Amino acid sequence: MALILIRAEDQAKLLNTIADIERHAGLKVTGKPRIINSRKADEIASKILRQEVRSKSEIAVLVRVEDDTTKSIVHIRKIHPPAHVIVISEEYGEYKVLEETFHSLTYLNGYYSHKDKPTKKSK
Repeated sequence: MALILIRAEDQAKLLNTIADIERHAGLKVTGKPRIINSRKADEIASKILRQEVRSKSEIAVLVRVEDDTTKSIVHIRKIHPPAHVIVISEEYGEYKVLEETFHSLTYLNGYYSHKDKPTKKSK
């Protein structure tokens, strides 16, 4: 299971990015995305990238996916989402802290998985 940090300018870009991760990268989001403080997300991104981020985020979320970290990185590199996406692997110190605080974070409103839609039965 991988943990993904998404930083965006607005909620629409954030929701589009999550949809891109599911539809185009083929990764299965488990549970609901959780909102994380945007300043904290920028700090985490800076630590992982080992450089200052170019732009500050207005909204950020943490997302869990069923797939492992390596597969997540490979698949996300193939898409071009409208927000900044960082796959956080277990090798980073921030992973454990984020994993522990994940359940205490607030759900992102407006998210639904396109895979959760009920299928119409034809008569």
